Amino acid sequence: MISGCKSSGNGSEPDGPSVVFVEEQDGAFQLIVNDEPFYIKGAGGRDRLDTLAAYGGNSIRTWGVDNAQSILDDAYKNGIMVTMGLWVGHERHGFDYDDDAAVQQQLESFRESVKQLKDHPALLMWGVGNEMELSATNMKVWDAVNDIAEMIKEEDPNHPTLTVVAEINEEKINYLKERVPAIDLLGVNSYGGLNSLPSRLEQYGWTKPYVVTEWGINGHWEVGKTSWGAPIEPTSTRKGEIYQSRYEDVIEAQQDQCLGSYVFLWGQKQERTSTWHGLFLDTGEELAGVDAMTKVWSGEWPDNRVPAITEFTAEDKLPGQNVQIQLGKVGLAKVTAIDPDGDPLTYEWVITPESTSDAQGGDAETRPGEIEGLIIAAESDGSVSFNTPEEAGEYRLFVYIFDGNFNAATANIPFRVYE
Repeated sequence: MISGCKSSGNGSEPDGPSVVFVEEQDGAFQLIVNDEPFYIKGAGGRDRLDTLAAYGGNSIRTWGVDNAQSILDDAYKNGIMVTMGLWVGHERHGFDYDDDAAVQQQLESFRESVKQLKDHPALLMWGVGNEMELSATNMKVWDAVNDIAEMIKEEDPNHPTLTVVAEINEEKINYLKERVPAIDLLGVNSYGGLNSLPSRLEQYGWTKPYVVTEWGINGHWEVGKTSWGAPIEPTSTRKGEIYQSRYEDVIEAQQDQCLGSYVFLWGQKQERTSTWHGLFLDTGEELAGVDAMTKVWSGEWPDNRVPAITEFTAEDKLPGQNVQIQLGKVGLAKVTAIDPDGDPLTYEWVITPESTSDAQGGDAETRPGEIEGLIIAAESDGSVSFNTPEEAGEYRLFVYIFDGNFNAATANIPFRVYE
């Protein structure tokens, strides 16, 4: 059983609240859960908690209180602690922080949630908001966050509070220091800026502890693009290398002030592509990010490793080299992959239109549907021939590689069809 969850004997019946606080000693911070040190080895998500625990993870983070009781119960059964999110309204979604009644109603709604959930033994702390400052013009949002944190301290003295921001800059840190003194920790969602996050926090004068509440590979807004603006996604293999190095070189290296992290995403979602941030396929197969997190959390690789992609080309070009195919011509692509365990590999190819979404901040996107009937021949050596779609435009070719042991690798190439 992971430290911090009390066991009632059968591992399923909650038996009283956890007691969590931040301890400071000689300028170093530590999270204490039920009198034991607790370093967050966490993931954003609410599913596959048995897998998370088996691979060395000890915490999850949610963004809101939907299904909170069942999430906490499931977490408790698996020895997992939960940072429970309270979804603070976003101005860009229409929330008006000049509307005092709406602000008060939001606070009182959170008060009820805190009262209902505060005594669950799987509760680690409260996450007040997520990126609610993104594109905001009304700085009263910070006052609302502070009021919520103060309310939590009144209702639940056993669990710390943090608020979660989208990256940091000096202005944002100043607002937090001046207008949100009630929070105990800062949560930062950081992707491409993760390597410099510790030095920037020091530069801007942040002296409280922090948690990296979302991190992973660079977001679609932080990578190279084709000449027509399609973002270039790394292969799942390259992503695994990035997860491991960023955890070991940045997150673990800052344990005096960084109390842990939540990798994004312990699941799957559509965000420009269906594979960008998920550590799993939508069909449940594990990708290289899961292998990497298992290694950094537990010190050991999984018994059976995922396939590894060494090269992927279309029309003899790499993904960032502006692959273009004339309308009506046959396209050719080739992926080279190996399996560390010698498992036989199978390949699945999918072509979709390029996403036209302009959503930001992880807002919901519609996944482009597969264009069926274009694959001519998919060979066992990882090569494929395909017809172009019927109309000129922008598309993406995906390859999925399976080892027969619920592990996979994936990659994609954006391409343009011209007349």
